[in-house]
Amino acid sequence: MDPLLPAAPWLMALAAVVSAAACIAVWRAVPWQGRQTALIMAAAMIVIAATGGDAMIGLVLGIVLLVSAMLGTAGVRGTPAAATCCHRALVSLVMAICSFESLSTGEAVVQAGGHGGHGLDGLLSALVIVGVVGVVLWTVVAEWVLVPVHQGRTARLLAVESWAMAAGVTVMCLGF
Repeated sequence: MDPLLPAAPWLMALAAVVSAAACIAVWRAVPWQGRQTALIMAAAMIVIAATGGDAMIGLVLGIVLLVSAMLGTAGVRGTPAAATCCHRALVSLVMAICSFESLSTGEAVVQAGGHGGHGLDGLLSALVIVGVVGVVLWTVVAEWVLVPVHQGRTARLLAVESWAMAAGVTVMCLGF
């Protein structure tokens, strides 16, 4: 089945690169856990876009994204960066689930999302959709309701990072 948006893998990779660049630009405001998560997500999305989303590559990238999500929250509890690190980890987890979904359908990663009805595929599709909705809601609430932890340039770059991640997972959900 053809993806709804043929350029979706490259749009997703672009969003991940923008997110990683914004994260790196505010170096001291983001702990190493958050930086590694952003960089791993960007690298994984570039690999998916470049390889066409092979299912075995999806398995490896899913495992890497899952480990990255777990490392992304290690030791940040109680710090000002905890919420943003958890946000990055949630995005990484959603992308890992999307990668694992390709194995349940036997299709390429870029064609797997949202098709349902093949073993675990329906459950994984539902988890991806719930994860995307959670990421977008988290981004909106963090931007418009919560008091920002950082000010000025750092706050703007972290907002760009957050919105880029939300856009990337939304493209992933809608485009595949």
